[in-house]
Amino acid sequence: MSFGLPVLLLSLLSVPLLTGAYVWQLRRRRRQAVRFSNVALLRSVGAGSRSWRRHVPIALVLAALGLLGLASARPTVRAQVPVSSSTIILALDVSGSMCSTDVDPNRLAAAQAAVRSFIENQDGETKIGFVVFSGFAQLAVAPTLDRDELLAALDAVTTGRGTTIGAAILRSIDAIAELDPNVAPSDAVAEPTTDGPGSADPTPSPTPTPGAGTGGPGTGDKPAVAPEIIVLLTDGANTRGVTPAQAAEQAAARGVRVYPIGFGTTNPTQMACTREQYGGFAQPRTRDFGGGPGGVGGAGRNFLVVDEAALKGVAQTTGGEYFAATDADALTKVLAELPKHVTVTEQDVDLSAAFAVVAATVLLAGLALSIGRPRRA
Repeated sequence: MSFGLPVLLLSLLSVPLLTGAYVWQLRRRRRQAVRFSNVALLRSVGAGSRSWRRHVPIALVLAALGLLGLASARPTVRAQVPVSSSTIILALDVSGSMCSTDVDPNRLAAAQAAVRSFIENQDGETKIGFVVFSGFAQLAVAPTLDRDELLAALDAVTTGRGTTIGAAILRSIDAIAELDPNVAPSDAVAEPTTDGPGSADPTPSPTPTPGAGTGGPGTGDKPAVAPEIIVLLTDGANTRGVTPAQAAEQAAARGVRVYPIGFGTTNPTQMACTREQYGGFAQPRTRDFGGGPGGVGGAGRNFLVVDEAALKGVAQTTGGEYFAATDADALTKVLAELPKHVTVTEQDVDLSAAFAVVAATVLLAGLALSIGRPRRA
């Protein structure tokens, strides 16, 4: 146990001082009692009053004062906190490749259905934030308990060009930082605007130094694990901006775990999104993805297929876990079982209120016994 205001522990000195005063008063009364010549009368008056029970009320009052002194010093303990008492940031890839029909009816529709089920099945204490990303990442819904707001945002997503996995992680970190003062906002990283191979910043961003405001107190140079997590669902590879590895370093420095989910098969075929998924604009009904122009990057990198190596690296760096889902049923199962894979974390729990409640209860008990104790004439 630690204390936020240890100097207030000095107030506990009042307990032994009052105890000494009480004992002194008892002895003083005994010295005065010997002045009576009729000892038999003195014994009859004091019969039963010298029992230990008559000291219980004052003992309870002194105990209550001690508990209030502890409460004023802001006692805290390190306790394990499950994810259900925390926040989940769900980052969803809405790039054009999510229109691929290798997952029926297409990747985006299947992902929306699985995410909807995931949101609806969370308990009433878990806050969920919603980040969407394609050519850039944005916070669609700040962490909230309002499931209707989340589902409305999920139904309204539209596809875009590009996949910025790294930026999505950084944006999710910022959403967590708005809630948790122990998590610092992400560091700015220059993001090129062109898609395809070679577009990512070749200069690694500096790794943040763990410390105050970057994940809270930890052991040595290792930051404490934040209770908030990021669940990142993508079907492709990073095409622009900060790399997933660079973003993962920032998340790890803040104690934020990332759980990437790679979605889709290794053979994307045709793109066939609905008019609503295109944002209401008329688009070609289908488009061939099978390794055509724009589908394959440098060194044979197909940006329409999950970059498992990068996602596994993100999970390993941040302390999360990588999951793969090749169809709608598998994705639904992964999301449904995700809380089972999220280990509990430790954080400081303030016990001031608990100590104050116990002190009030003990004090009332002492007063009740004092009032109810029979007095002899």
